[in-house]
Amino acid sequence: MAMHHLVPNPNAAPASRFAKTRRPFLEPISNPKNNPHFEKPPFTNNVNLTLPLRVVVPDVAAAAATAKKLVFHVIGDSGGIHGDDVQVAVAEAMEDQIKSAKGADQPSFLYHVGDVVYFNGQSELYGAQFYEPYQYYPAPIFAIPGNHDGDTRVRRDDPPDTEPSLFGFTENFCAPQAHQIGAYRATMTQPYVYWTLDAPLVTIIGLYSNVEGTLDARGAFEQQRWLEEQLSSLKSDDRFIVVAVHHPPYSLDKTHGGYPDIAAALDQAMVHTGVIPHAVVSGHVHNMQRFTRRYSNRQIPYVIDGRGGYANTDRLAHKLQKSDDGEYPTVPVTTVSTHDENLDLDLNYYDQDSAGFLRVTVTTEKLTIDSFTVPFDGGFEDIVRDTVTVTREGRIDQPSAGGRRRRR
Repeated sequence: MAMHHLVPNPNAAPASRFAKTRRPFLEPISNPKNNPHFEKPPFTNNVNLTLPLRVVVPDVAAAAATAKKLVFHVIGDSGGIHGDDVQVAVAEAMEDQIKSAKGADQPSFLYHVGDVVYFNGQSELYGAQFYEPYQYYPAPIFAIPGNHDGDTRVRRDDPPDTEPSLFGFTENFCAPQAHQIGAYRATMTQPYVYWTLDAPLVTIIGLYSNVEGTLDARGAFEQQRWLEEQLSSLKSDDRFIVVAVHHPPYSLDKTHGGYPDIAAALDQAMVHTGVIPHAVVSGHVHNMQRFTRRYSNRQIPYVIDGRGGYANTDRLAHKLQKSDDGEYPTVPVTTVSTHDENLDLDLNYYDQDSAGFLRVTVTTEKLTIDSFTVPFDGGFEDIVRDTVTVTREGRIDQPSAGGRRRRR
């Protein structure tokens, strides 16, 4: 049974009028907000919101199709407003992987799952927080926006944000024609702020979860309808399907937790279309967590990676909730949700002590997600810290490296 609607659970702890209700230990979904802040995305007259990889890098797409193998990186929450030292270290680690790999094993692009520029996505900050840190990354960078890319509300003592919501993001990622803003990297020509990347072996459906974790404003259905159309169009497709969304549907961190609107939106789309993604990737939470969800006789990895460099110290990394005994979870562990009592979800791995990134490898039969860590202090070691492989039939076929990286 899926989480179909955002109906308050009568068994859940009552909400306080004065404070956010702390979730129970191992509860992966936060309490719904009555009126989450929503900023209307910019208007588009584009009918087709799909961009084929072959349009951007035709040689790379052709080589992947011939080799029947595609490799790419994933990061989130990178904007180095506190200093770009860790953001650059992550970028250099990914650059080294591209340079050291050969042929089809070379990562072909980077997919950013949001929060490119802090704190309000201003266009004037793209040089310092995007173009300069990735000036040596030798591949295209695609993205979906996060809350900080779209939020126009400023913090106390910050200058007012004079640009419309997502202005900086659309200028740099959704340009009508590629042109130079940075000295070395051209703008991208993605069709919209939510969009589909059509690549050999895999389709990536990128969603925009707005400022507080909703696809649409209350009472609206535009992006939800588009998501269901995208999934329906892939019913007969033999490629892997990955859904990317900034706000995670499930998380055990103590700061945010999972977003119930996103969990409900994805479940509704799966129920209404009968199409189940092979993996879901998110950011927003400044750590890495990997879950396995058992749903409709499938096993789906839900992976969070918000270690792209905004959190450049251990203090800024988001920690998981502790038990009543003051202990972090020991994995693997099964979550317990009062919001979705039928949720069958295990936490398999987490890293809350470092920066890092993911590397995704797709073949005709398997999709593998590898996790790498980049220490806040010290050098990068090109070692897979965690891995999961899912088959085209939706079965996890390879045991993970397992374990955890944690501090008490």
